[in-house]
Amino acid sequence: MTKINVGRVLLGGLLAGVVLNIGEALLNAVVLAETMKQDFAKLGLGDPSANSTFLVRVVGMTFVLGIALVYLYAAIRPRFGAGWKTAACAGVIAWFFVYLYAGYIYQAVGINSAKSYLLGLPWGMAEFALAAIVGAWLYKEE
Repeated sequence: MTKINVGRVLLGGLLAGVVLNIGEALLNAVVLAETMKQDFAKLGLGDPSANSTFLVRVVGMTFVLGIALVYLYAAIRPRFGAGWKTAACAGVIAWFFVYLYAGYIYQAVGINSAKSYLLGLPWGMAEFALAAIVGAWLYKEE
């Protein structure tokens, strides 16, 4: 078994992070804009996009998520083989933890509405699979 190429994980992960950040911006600021405003108002919160510290933290963490996504691809690659199908599998695994599981908990306790959760599920699956495929495209073993 070969070692994971950390440099390529970082490079591919940053590219995956770009895809994730674009997808999240479109989902939250365009597709779910009104629903998100209602969800935040229900919780007594203002618009988080008006807070530059929030945006820096979220964008930065999304890049970290992209790196983790490509690392996951590199980790499962020896078992499943290189290529887009394995990358998409890594994306779906990450989607499970980020969107399906965590989103369900947030929706169940009332932080997110059912609408934002249900619309986010297919969006997130496509977004994570695409990000993993794009990030994996740059990944090569040493």
